[in-house]
Amino acid sequence: MGVAVHRKLTVRDLRAGNRARVLRALYFDQPRSRQEIAGVTGLSQASVSTVVAELLSDGVVVEAGQVDSDGGRPRILLRVNPAFAAVVGVDVGETHVLVEVFDLTLQRLAEATIPMEPDVHSADDVARRVLAGLDRCLADSGVGDVLGVGIGVPGQVERGRVYAQTVGWHGVALERMLRDGTELPLFLDNGANTLGQAEVWFGAGRGTGDAVVALIGSGVGASVIAGGVLYRGSSGGAGEWGHTTIALDGRPCRCGAQGCLEAYIGASAVVERYRAVRADAPAEQEAALAALVVDGSPEARHVLAETARYTGVGIANLINLFNPSQVIVGGWAGLLLGPEILEDVRAEAARHALHRPFEQASITLCELGPESVALGAATLPVAEFLAAGGVRHRTPTRVV
Repeated sequence: MGVAVHRKLTVRDLRAGNRARVLRALYFDQPRSRQEIAGVTGLSQASVSTVVAELLSDGVVVEAGQVDSDGGRPRILLRVNPAFAAVVGVDVGETHVLVEVFDLTLQRLAEATIPMEPDVHSADDVARRVLAGLDRCLADSGVGDVLGVGIGVPGQVERGRVYAQTVGWHGVALERMLRDGTELPLFLDNGANTLGQAEVWFGAGRGTGDAVVALIGSGVGASVIAGGVLYRGSSGGAGEWGHTTIALDGRPCRCGAQGCLEAYIGASAVVERYRAVRADAPAEQEAALAALVVDGSPEARHVLAETARYTGVGIANLINLFNPSQVIVGGWAGLLLGPEILEDVRAEAARHALHRPFEQASITLCELGPESVALGAATLPVAEFLAAGGVRHRTPTRVV
């Protein structure tokens, strides 16, 4: 039996921990005074003053005005310096690559969308599009210092390699391909995970410790937040909600199996059913779903009802498995269909979920819009920066 070795914390460890606590307290609720930071973090006024002085000296934090105090001197407000460094978020989607540049507080500075042919996902082509979008956005934004590039991809990421069965990638060395064109720090993760982190940081899941963020686009996935931490599984492959079986020997899925949830509620599947009843439906997926939502014909209503039914059953399974306080539905197709079918989805989930867990779970739509995969990807370098207390780690590659 192995013996656990406990390393004694050093003064440097404690200082780094204090910096991280102060910086996180500011980042997610700013501006704040030193006194407010002490109250939130539990640190002494002296410790907060020391840390704030360091962060001000490093340029990570700046003063943001002052407020009157009760009978004393005005209190100086502090905030994270948005101009300290930029970050980049990339969404490798089904029909395009979206690249966005943000300041450190994740205000958008520039963006570029580079189309791809649906169902054609050559890794070399994807890498070229990411690099082209990166070059274009950095030139447009004029930023010089970049903290890192977060990239949301389909499938599972292991040490820089991507395993995305639905697009024919098995161990694709995407990080190495990108490394040939940039020296910026890279952070790769599944797109549903980056969507989930965006919603938990800034959107409908803010302050939630236990939630599932469901992404419905051409593909279907989920980000599972348990105890405030993203659940990844043994090798990072957790959350493949779209490839849970909803019907034994059911419709063929592009992953090669049959009866997967994605084969019923993914955008391609919904559009296919709509085109079967409406021959003149638009050719492009997003336009076809938009047409479906406003189509009042009985056939279109049936397609929507069927989609709501399968989505509700899938969400009931999430509720029974994870007992979340929230299920948050996003992705471009989820947000397009959601306002029309959400009540039916809730009703169907109620029929299939265990009563008590369902009563405790809200089912809502994402608040950050269809581009939140890229925003969430940009949080990856920011998260490491916050955890390090605002200290830069300039290693060239970070693979989540």
